[in-house]
Amino acid sequence: MNITRSVNRRFIQLLAAVLTNQQLLNLTSGKLYKGSAKNLCAPGLNCYSCPAATLSCPLGALQAAGGTAGYGFSFYAGGFLLLLGVLWGRLACGFLCPFGLLQDLLSKLPVRKRRLYPPLRYVKYVLLVVFVLLLPALLMLFKGVGAPAFCEYICPAGTLEAAVPLLLTHAEYRQAVGGLFALKSVILIAVVIGCLFISRFFCKMLCPLGAIYGLLNRVSICRLHLDEKSCVSCGRCRKVCPMDIDPVAQLHSPECIMCGQCVEACPQKALHLGIKAPAAKTAADSQ
Repeated sequence: MNITRSVNRRFIQLLAAVLTNQQLLNLTSGKLYKGSAKNLCAPGLNCYSCPAATLSCPLGALQAAGGTAGYGFSFYAGGFLLLLGVLWGRLACGFLCPFGLLQDLLSKLPVRKRRLYPPLRYVKYVLLVVFVLLLPALLMLFKGVGAPAFCEYICPAGTLEAAVPLLLTHAEYRQAVGGLFALKSVILIAVVIGCLFISRFFCKMLCPLGAIYGLLNRVSICRLHLDEKSCVSCGRCRKVCPMDIDPVAQLHSPECIMCGQCVEACPQKALHLGIKAPAAKTAADSQ
């Protein structure tokens, strides 16, 4: 049963990656899809400028709104994130994010895993406030033209999904490569190396989208439930958690991506992922 559930989650991740990147043939031509679907946001991190991308990135949309004179689109982008966050919190990170899938695959490589130094988890909130919210608005205020600062200066997903394919297919772009691409390449390499040694390294430390969803974990409709009477404190859920949290002690942690691995590992079935908790077990059920 555990294996089946793991396969199901991987299938959902792959399906989500394909549905948000339906223009796969564009990877060889370097053309960008600019159809009506680009007006919609994907639930996970997925670069707008990726030739294969069918949907927009919600972070990019949020930054674009802050860097324009009209703020109508900001209500759409912000409302979209709030709606998904209230519905399912950070579950999108565990099931629907293409860059999350890449991190999961990297974590499967036989490299000894380590834990992230806990205070570094707050870096993503700094990036959210400074690069996603403040800088686009400040650049618009003082220069009249905003910029998607996180996408432009940091986002490794954009480097991998957009910059690399476009450089491979456009010689004229390669001639213009400079220090910014070198910086972002270093960030991408550092993130990949980080993911080899720390499960979901980017999610834990650097993802502003995960920060937004995580802040809504406590109020989300879909959440992790605990049957305290069934829990025997064996610690198995803590050992398998890719986000290095204790699901029992930190039930609605903003770090929880609701991947369900703790649910699978629990021998007492004390954990449940869903809209509501299952009915409490009776003495007859446990026999």
